[in-house]
Amino acid sequence: MKSSRTRYRLELALAILSALALALTLAVPEWIEELTGLEPDAGSGALELGIALALLAATLTFAALARADHRRLAPQTDRP
Repeated sequence: MKSSRTRYRLELALAILSALALALTLAVPEWIEELTGLEPDAGSGALELGIALALLAATLTFAALARADHRRLAPQTDRP
């Protein structure tokens, strides 16, 4: 039971972190250029779009896993 609770907390934390990273990438899409001074996609924005899509997938995956664990850990009641 303790490992399930720990896994739930880890999945929830990863969902929140990936959502924050997604929001940051959407708010400041040129962060790679600003951070490194390089333009890996020659300014087309394709890399930022790919990063945003990957972060969206990670957020949805971690949120779904956390929700499943949360439901598993919840006290059993009469659910329809």
